Amino acid sequence: MEVIIILVVLAILIAGSFLFAFFWATKDGQFDDTFSPSVRILLDNDRDENKTH
Repeated sequence: MEVIIILVVLAILIAGSFLFAFFWATKDGQFDDTFSPSVRILLDNDRDENKTH
């Protein structure tokens, strides 16, 4: 029974650390990308032309 309690506490700590890291990355601007969605359709053709056959 003690092992289950230890595993539950450990799982909560790991989940909390991942949640903290996600909120920290969001606040830090890690997911703010306003440039590439607007030009993605333009860059798709360039990648196809640069391939060597």
